[in-house]
Amino acid sequence: MTLHTMGVDFGSMTAKAVIVDGEGHICASSVVDKGVMNDEGADLAMAEVLAQTGLTIGDIAATVSTGYGRRKLEVAQRTITEITCHARGAHALFPQARMVIDIGGQDSKIIAVDDLGHVQQFAMNDRCAAGTGQFMQVLARALDVELEDMGSLSLTGAEDLTISAMCTTFAETEVISLRAQGHSNADILHAVMDSITKRTMGLIQRVGKRAPVAMTGGVARNIGVVRALEKRLGTPLLISDQPQIAGALGAALFALDDARRGIAADARPAPFGGEADRMVEPGGKGGCGRALLPELQKIGKAP
Repeated sequence: MTLHTMGVDFGSMTAKAVIVDGEGHICASSVVDKGVMNDEGADLAMAEVLAQTGLTIGDIAATVSTGYGRRKLEVAQRTITEITCHARGAHALFPQARMVIDIGGQDSKIIAVDDLGHVQQFAMNDRCAAGTGQFMQVLARALDVELEDMGSLSLTGAEDLTISAMCTTFAETEVISLRAQGHSNADILHAVMDSITKRTMGLIQRVGKRAPVAMTGGVARNIGVVRALEKRLGTPLLISDQPQIAGALGAALFALDDARRGIAADARPAPFGGEADRMVEPGGKGGCGRALLPELQKIGKAP
């Protein structure tokens, strides 16, 4: 019987799940947006990857959770920090990368990794949502533009404006003021992307610039931020088709390590106090799709 393990990244705004096979190839992945720290999102993400592969929860040899809500996931045997999981996932996606920029829903992380994907150093902005997915959502509402259109629209901006405030509340006020002065959304968004990039570069300076550079997290889908970062870094960014699943992928690979060491799927979850630290790649095998399975009923949580 083929070995399968699962990683779940229970993030602040989205839940991601990945199932890998015994070779570490991705069989299924899911990204679910159900709002801030919503249990239903994690449940649905797990149900979706099980449905995609035709597996049941009992077929999963081991599960590791990561992210803001990792300790809430009862099905996981172990929790591992997001820094460690993102590093391993990004390394698996891009083994040549020596620095990972991860900008998610609630924080920004810069992670330096070695040739094995081990964390060498990191810097994290988790005390302020400035420049994160939440920050982008607030400004999208303020400007009355679609979140997915912000990046491309920013690339058409020509006027050189400055967003001096990076606190989400103050930045929103500043953006509204600029709009009231008659500046176009394109010019304002161009300034917003530049401000996000400057803040990210500050984190990079704390770690030390390295290359090649991979970018993960939901903001990696924003072409405006990507182009601004590439310009300041002087190098293209390595970005996968699914930049949000890096953490869940890393967790799934750690679960695979556990399964190979013989840690049973029915082992007790690790105590909340202790977490292991460390970080793989979608090798490209897809699972067979099926209708959404009510597998989470077996663990007492049906989406």
